[in-house]
Amino acid sequence: MTEDAAVNETAETQAAATKPHAPRLNPGLKLALEFGPLALFFVANHFYGIFAATATLMVCVCVALAISYAITRRMPMMPMVTAALVLVFGALTFFLQDETFIKLKVTILYAMFGSALLGALYFNRLLLPIIFDAALHLDDEGWRKLTWRWSFFFFFLAGLNEVLRHVLSTDAWVNFKVFGILPLTFLFVLTQTPLMLRHEIKPEDDVSETHF
Repeated sequence: MTEDAAVNETAETQAAATKPHAPRLNPGLKLALEFGPLALFFVANHFYGIFAATATLMVCVCVALAISYAITRRMPMMPMVTAALVLVFGALTFFLQDETFIKLKVTILYAMFGSALLGALYFNRLLLPIIFDAALHLDDEGWRKLTWRWSFFFFFLAGLNEVLRHVLSTDAWVNFKVFGILPLTFLFVLTQTPLMLRHEIKPEDDVSETHF
């Protein structure tokens, strides 16, 4: 959806995994819904400034969620959490005319994702299968290793954003948000390929596993 679009591009809910005939988004439409709000945020900031861009982002994430729900009749977890934070921190940014809030939202979002993954793991629960099970089929050991790695990556992004939001101009920060986080996420996903291949469950070896 927004800065986490690269993750969301492959993310599906557990309902999608258990209901193979549930309506799915067309890949092109899904791509537009995931990256469209971020692209429009960048364009609006370039021409009209951060406050207009924030308002644009708030409207776009709501429209994207509405379209997604109208087609699939479900709300994916990560885009929904992202949209909620965009609305809360976007409203604070827009009405208080303080760009700090929309910048801080990125830090809080990734810190929340990292904390949620580790918190669930502490209670012997796995959140990643709920997000990725439609695209990835791993054994429990693989999911646990991947959970640790994703959680630390989310904390890394939170820390990086927290540093850069203090030292970069607003326009430079928007460039980082759009053109920095996305490549970093793709690079991280690429580096996890060997682990995912080692722990992949082949169709003939598939065994139902309960993560909750």
